[in-house]
Amino acid sequence: MKINLSNLEKSGRFGTGILILVLILGIAIPCISQQSVARQWNEVLLEAIRNDFARPTVHARNLFHISAAMYDAWAVYDETAETFFLGKTVGSYTYSFQGIEAPSNVEAAQTEAMSFAAYRLLKHRFEISPGAEESLLRFDSLMIAMGNDMSITSTSYEDGSPAALGNYIAEQIIEFGYQDGSNEWFFYENLFYESQNDVMIPTLPGSQEMNDPNRWQPLAFDLFIDQAGFEIPGGSPDFLSPEWGFVIPFALSQYDLDVRERDGEEYWIYHDPGDPCYIQSDGSGNSSDYQWGNELVAIWSSHLDPSDGVMIDISPASIGNIAIQDYPTTLEGLREFYNLHEGGDPSRGHEINPITQLPYPSQVVPRGDYARVLAEFWADGPDSETPPGHWYTILNYVNDHELFEKRFKGQGEILGDLEWDVKAYFTLGGALHDAAITAWSIKGWYDYPRPISSIRYMADQGQSSDSELPNYAANGIPLHDGLVELVLEEDPLSGDNDENIGKIKLMAWKGPEFISDPAGDAAGVDWILAENWWPYQRPTFVNPPFAGYISGHSTFSRAAAEVITLLTGDEFFPGGVGEFVAPKNEFLVFEEGPSVDITLQWATYRDAADQTSLSRIWGGIHPPVDDIPGRLIGEKIGIAAFDLANNYFDGSIITSVTDPFEAEILVFPNPSLGQTLTIRIDQNFQMDNLTMRLIDLNGRRIWMKEFKGVVQEVKVDMGASLNGVYLLRVESGDINKTFRIVIRN
Repeated sequence: MKINLSNLEKSGRFGTGILILVLILGIAIPCISQQSVARQWNEVLLEAIRNDFARPTVHARNLFHISAAMYDAWAVYDETAETFFLGKTVGSYTYSFQGIEAPSNVEAAQTEAMSFAAYRLLKHRFEISPGAEESLLRFDSLMIAMGNDMSITSTSYEDGSPAALGNYIAEQIIEFGYQDGSNEWFFYENLFYESQNDVMIPTLPGSQEMNDPNRWQPLAFDLFIDQAGFEIPGGSPDFLSPEWGFVIPFALSQYDLDVRERDGEEYWIYHDPGDPCYIQSDGSGNSSDYQWGNELVAIWSSHLDPSDGVMIDISPASIGNIAIQDYPTTLEGLREFYNLHEGGDPSRGHEINPITQLPYPSQVVPRGDYARVLAEFWADGPDSETPPGHWYTILNYVNDHELFEKRFKGQGEILGDLEWDVKAYFTLGGALHDAAITAWSIKGWYDYPRPISSIRYMADQGQSSDSELPNYAANGIPLHDGLVELVLEEDPLSGDNDENIGKIKLMAWKGPEFISDPAGDAAGVDWILAENWWPYQRPTFVNPPFAGYISGHSTFSRAAAEVITLLTGDEFFPGGVGEFVAPKNEFLVFEEGPSVDITLQWATYRDAADQTSLSRIWGGIHPPVDDIPGRLIGEKIGIAAFDLANNYFDGSIITSVTDPFEAEILVFPNPSLGQTLTIRIDQNFQMDNLTMRLIDLNGRRIWMKEFKGVVQEVKVDMGASLNGVYLLRVESGDINKTFRIVIRN
């Protein structure tokens, strides 16, 4: 641990008690001379995420909001850039701002305002996290190291105080967060979603009363430990964020949105990819695609053994370089894109490194090591920063590379560290926030199962290959010699009383039951009963607690890859290759390994994103149908986010209102403290014969009001009896809009 004592002495505000806690917990105070203030706050944010529950949606939102807070604190003093929150209306929340006088030292004012904005918002967002004690102390430590006076809590920025401005920015984003559709006020709880399947206990055989094989199935554990390594009480985690489509996005627009209804509830879906493949009891429709895709996951599980003798080249000479137009757009195309038996995709690789003009050196390693390292690298397990945060670490890796020049879009003058970091974090944060909203809006609506449920379900039915063979079922799993077979007499898996004869067996990773000590044991691959199939995960986790379709990793990764490509003006990593080392027998967490040193290498950011997607198949988390739509949608999200962010940077944003629904209807104040609620309709957007309904989260109507003729503004006295979160529905003809209203009396 290193503590910069000179900074402590300079600040004169480092309390003895805090110093003792810092020493006890081993929290290093950052060296403020080597990184921009934005980078330092980003690092403590990433560390706070590592010490919080694994919630990709929530943390994508945190990354964006804190990046946006720092961006506004920087942009308000910039001569060209436009603020995102300050002086704007986002969603239905208006951020009043009267302006601030230009300081004599602009960068000092930016630095101070950014620190206070990030600090106050971080303290709020992580105050009840399981790692709150360590995280909050780390926030305090950074403020102290920077010489900031944490006792300044004023939000009265009118006198020119950067600290007060930072506090005001944070205050307003906190209030915005209570009404942005995330249900933060009630700790992000689901409002109405209910699982259609009974829970599966994965340590027991089979899918266990899976009522609908086309819907997500929750899992139950004696002890559930999330991806971040924190114990979750209750044993059966709820679906995370199935209603996240309600959250106010960054660059998503109404043209990306579809509104669906199920069981009397609305689902807002962005970039709707259409139906995945569904299995039918008689094998009709696209059942074969469902069977093929999930069987592929089981077959790829057989690749997780480094001793099987299969060697592959994992260098950029062999991996990557797939054009987006080569992604399949039909279920039939998936079968040609993925290699069922050998694993991987139709990568062409790169002939030469464009920087060195030399061929990429080969790196031939056991396929079983590569697949396991890849699965764990992108699994974002304990001590990770969740998938969206992972891409921030990759961005920081790029920023720190000795060959990288911080030219926006690869053009013009080299930007200072502060300007580059602020713009890069804001853009990437906006894209990842939109990716979370999009992917989880789709997950919530389609409610699609994970392979552990689908594979076990099909195995419970039987085999679907030959009606003349035992245990035939049209909705069973297809047979493959050497990979998927029937248990016959005298088979080691037949059971003590031959009770397993006729069941399905898989050549697959044997599962955590065969690992006593992850530091020294590896399960290996062998024949197992299909009813006991397990993804390559820990026994206390198994699957992320939300539906599969579409893959969040694929969506996050492709969106991030597009953003970094556009930011840097180059699709290639600095030096033509990005490298991340996994040392022999030191990297893997789920079991011992890898058996040799592995260096993950990618020529381009898009190559890295593609391998992220493959990692989730080898890890047993997604079938192919979840993957490709995420990649295609991620590309759209990344480009849209970059284009919008660029409009803020150059001051060309054409409206002072950033409402993704074009501010046709504004509802304010929201949150309301019981005062009169104003519903204002844009003068260019005509609504007549208007009906407004206020309902609670249980669907009970609180009041309904009707207005005849053309309506431009309505004021409603909320009264003193209402308290909590409500839905305001505004209807006129075919127009139906829903707003989340927070009332705090």
